[in-house]
Amino acid sequence: MPELTPELETLRFHGSGLNRPECVIAHGSGLLFAADWTDAGGVSIIDPATGSVTRHLAKGHPFALKPNGILLDDDASFLLTHLGTTIEDGGVFRLHPDGTVSPVLTELNGAPLPPTNFAAKDGKGRLYVTVSTRHIPRHTAARPGMRDGFVALLSPDGSASIVADKLGYTNECIVSADGETLFVNETFGRSTAAFAIAEDGTLGHYQPFAAYGDGIFPDGMALDDEGGLWIVSIVSNTVLRVAPGGKRTLVLQNRDSARVMEVERAFLSGRLDRSHLDAPHRGPLHNVSSLAFGGEDLRTVYLGCLLGESIASFESPIAGLRPAHYDVDLTPLSAAGLLPA
Repeated sequence: MPELTPELETLRFHGSGLNRPECVIAHGSGLLFAADWTDAGGVSIIDPATGSVTRHLAKGHPFALKPNGILLDDDASFLLTHLGTTIEDGGVFRLHPDGTVSPVLTELNGAPLPPTNFAAKDGKGRLYVTVSTRHIPRHTAARPGMRDGFVALLSPDGSASIVADKLGYTNECIVSADGETLFVNETFGRSTAAFAIAEDGTLGHYQPFAAYGDGIFPDGMALDDEGGLWIVSIVSNTVLRVAPGGKRTLVLQNRDSARVMEVERAFLSGRLDRSHLDAPHRGPLHNVSSLAFGGEDLRTVYLGCLLGESIASFESPIAGLRPAHYDVDLTPLSAAGLLPA
């Protein structure tokens, strides 16, 4: 196994003035896309080479979108998971290249979808959507043993159902390279779960994949081309790699030990609140929350974050798994004047 650990001093930063770039994705063109809470909400488009930022924001939508996860679809539109503030304020919405917005999934079993965290699509066009909790405010579910998160499946025919329930604060999910497994991070369950994907897209029984402690609260994830699962932890600013056999490697850490201990105590005593999660971090990283492999050889790792205003990156000796959106034709975004000249 090659050496994975970069020095913090080697980190590069891309873009400036970003607004809660919690989720970042990379494209084969070299461009980055990040969630953006500016005005009506949408996506920031970042050229990592120049640092230029263009905002692709919703137009004419009746309420401001708060995108947590973003997904670049085949037609160069973006699927945004809306992280609202009330029990009836969630859902998945499509941001078209012209700025218009259309609903994708806003109800489930006749009830409004709660604040929605993330969405991942498999090779058959099925969309897996995570809802962290049914609690409002959401941070009241940041407790040991609280398990009211779920995963919903939206099939290409428009039918939707819950396919996994009673999860510990469901966060990002990802489909394995062979399309047979869905990995799901449980942030305050402090674990990663694995579910077998059936022929019809439903999920099998809950299978533990990895459990964490010592300040690790898993949020974002990505796969590399050797089958390793890369996990990002909020609070401790940690990136881990879990090998197919279960071996873990610490890839990167920018840990404020005093702050992590404070959050640990608050979590274990059932009093964790937004002040613990939104406090600024010392050091170059600011509550990293997601990662994406990019660059010509997919060996550049980009880090999304909750509190920073730019995207950090470092080089990996292991290439990432090529995502389905990597080769999406961006002509519609270019025609809308959204891409760098």
